[in-house]
Amino acid sequence: MSGPGGRAALALQLLLLGLPQARPRYEPTWGSLDARPLPAWFDEAKFGVFIHWGVFSVPSFGSEWFWWYWQKEKREPYVKFMDANYPPGFSYEDFGPLFTAEFFDPNQWADILKASGAKYVVLTSKHHEGFTLWESKYSWNWNAVDVGPKRDLVAELATSVRNRTDLHFGLYHSLFEWFNPLFLEDATNAFNTSKFPTSKSLPELYEIVTKYQPEIIWSDGDGNAPDTYWNSTGFLAWLYNDSPVRDTVVTNDRWGAGSICAHGGFYTCSDRYNPGRLLPHKWENCMTIDRGSWGYRRDARLRDYLPIEDLVKQLVETVSCGGNLLMNIGPTHDGRIAVVFEERLRQVGSWLEVNGEAIYGTKPWRAQNDTVTPGVWYTFTPKEGKVNAIFLNWPVSGILELGEPQAKPGETQVKLAGYKELLKWVALGEKGMVISLPQLTPQQMPCQWGWTLQLTDVD
Repeated sequence: MSGPGGRAALALQLLLLGLPQARPRYEPTWGSLDARPLPAWFDEAKFGVFIHWGVFSVPSFGSEWFWWYWQKEKREPYVKFMDANYPPGFSYEDFGPLFTAEFFDPNQWADILKASGAKYVVLTSKHHEGFTLWESKYSWNWNAVDVGPKRDLVAELATSVRNRTDLHFGLYHSLFEWFNPLFLEDATNAFNTSKFPTSKSLPELYEIVTKYQPEIIWSDGDGNAPDTYWNSTGFLAWLYNDSPVRDTVVTNDRWGAGSICAHGGFYTCSDRYNPGRLLPHKWENCMTIDRGSWGYRRDARLRDYLPIEDLVKQLVETVSCGGNLLMNIGPTHDGRIAVVFEERLRQVGSWLEVNGEAIYGTKPWRAQNDTVTPGVWYTFTPKEGKVNAIFLNWPVSGILELGEPQAKPGETQVKLAGYKELLKWVALGEKGMVISLPQLTPQQMPCQWGWTLQLTDVD
């Protein structure tokens, strides 16, 4: 059997027999790599937790960009903080041994992550400071096994997450390092030399994929260098073709200057990206519970932490518009998830216990938000054919008017998630419908902060 027709017939026979066909090979070009379908689990997951943890958690002042703001930009609050609290000549490297993680209990972290309702977690394996949370062969004496905790923090959390939860485990990795001499030398050469990616950044990426098999590679920090300097397409071709996670791994869009919001797997576009409209490409809103920092801050005030109402609102808006929400916490230098972060995560989890059917595995509906009543966002559950109307404000009148769904008399059913009885409604034709909500005491409410109406047989 030869020729195109013969090969097509053979492929059809293999398909009918259920035999696996050869997987596609991706070329190290954006045209080829961008054509790879995003593994389905990521869109279905909807909600993940970001963890920013590193040596910056020791000063835990101002921002995880502490080293840069103190030494490079010499911002006054950071200089004053160091002058007031540390002896002359104290260097950022001296914070390394103080990153102790003595209270780090990966099982406890995994249990909190599970309780949050998140379906994936992304840990900073290495931030721009260059300190690796694993025993890297390429970060001698500046990693968590040689300095500080004397523990492989990546391995421990990966093991606990996989043993105790159904979350997908992912790793953040910074391409550049602020003060690495090899990177600074390449930058001086206008990135016409590539000593740093060849000897440091790329070997680390291959190392974490091979050792820990993360299902998310969350790249960041291009240092204003193009993707050709980082050889991002070469790494991604290996990741998609030959790595141990080639079938399930997802990646973001931060692979070199000009790639963000244009190339890669899902798009992040910017930190705290929340466009409020449907986008044609899968995207993620990575945001922080602490408005002012990704890393833990000892100087944070209660007002700096987003309340649970805002977090639910961000989750609902993001998912309605086709995105995933990646909600960040910053643990302490001694390995604790601060109780304010734990409380917020558990609150989100309790809300998802009631309303998860309107979030997980959903698709965007024809309308993202309601045209009549503000604070109403829609998702669609394909399996049951249900439209979910998530409303963030319970009307005092007990009557909710929806301008988008068009009800069918005698067919449409309306249910409040977490409440047993069907709700009464009146059709307004093309102008939508009016729904009568049950009269409930606060104790009878199925949840707080936002509620889901499940609509069946509506247009």
